[in-house]
Amino acid sequence: MSRSWSPRPRRRYAPQPPRSLWRRLFDYGLTIVLLGLLILLAARLDRFETRKAEGAAIVNDGDSITLGAERIRMRGIDAPEYQQTCRKDGADYPCGRLARQSLVRLIGGQPVSCSGWQQDRYGRLLGDCKAGGIDLNRAQVEAGWALAYGDFETEEAGARVGKAGIWAGTFDEPQDWRDTHGHGLVERKHGTLASIGDALRAFFSFR
Repeated sequence: MSRSWSPRPRRRYAPQPPRSLWRRLFDYGLTIVLLGLLILLAARLDRFETRKAEGAAIVNDGDSITLGAERIRMRGIDAPEYQQTCRKDGADYPCGRLARQSLVRLIGGQPVSCSGWQQDRYGRLLGDCKAGGIDLNRAQVEAGWALAYGDFETEEAGARVGKAGIWAGTFDEPQDWRDTHGHGLVERKHGTLASIGDALRAFFSFR
């Protein structure tokens, strides 16, 4: 039995031409930029660290509480201001106070835990809060004592259909009420786009 064998042609490798000066400078510059970004990222990671607070809550109004020294604005919701009034059956009623009472009932004297990394315009932690397994942010919207403010739109729709809380009558949106009563800064919504914007500002801020 005979075998035929034909040698494979050898590949010839041509030497690579030396990189130009401009190409080398570009590569060095790109390396420096990438290293700088990595150093900046490492230095800024603490700005995205989740903060947690827990304990007995002081309820300030329908969407803000204090836990120890931590002031917390509940993320994704907006409740009537404490002094705000709404209208039902042809009469005004203190919907801001009732919104606060609703949150007090939901907490029921139990310890509250909140977590988050963003801050609002007043430096308060934007927190997701729970008490006894109850998602307080979600429950306030479901009960009709807070509006969806970047989150919980489905829960708001259910409260509106069921005429729960403030949906049983007419009211000014809390942000509009603040605007007309001189209550400080305009507060942006707390949804996904706001979170992305906050992350970019925190990353590129040099404070």
